[in-house]
Amino acid sequence: MSAFVSTITFKCPACHTDSMYENPSLYTFKDLSKSKKHCSHCGEDLQPEPGFYFGAAYVSWALTVATWVSVLVALKCFDWWGWMEFGFLTHPLTFLFSGIGTSLVLFPYMFRLSRSIWAHFFIEYKGDQKS
Repeated sequence: MSAFVSTITFKCPACHTDSMYENPSLYTFKDLSKSKKHCSHCGEDLQPEPGFYFGAAYVSWALTVATWVSVLVALKCFDWWGWMEFGFLTHPLTFLFSGIGTSLVLFPYMFRLSRSIWAHFFIEYKGDQKS
């Protein structure tokens, strides 16, 4: 499995086999942030130090900016700006509500994706070796 596929499917950065999370379901909010301490396949420590995933906030910020830019481009490309002509507030409100809605729907995926990107950036791939 490639590093890219492993990252977007939240697999262990060391072996690309097992999930990083205890519950693989995205929309169970009580288990959203519960990640495994060690990979059950290769034994890699998925939490190398306390506060390791605080840096994922920077990745999350970048993903959120990319989401909002994508919403803006989609609204511009599909000319959704002119759906309701009720005055000068139409365009910013359309963008605001579309951006907020998209962010809320994508939040669980973006949360886990940012942590996965952060882990894949710092934890070295070791192949299929057992620790």
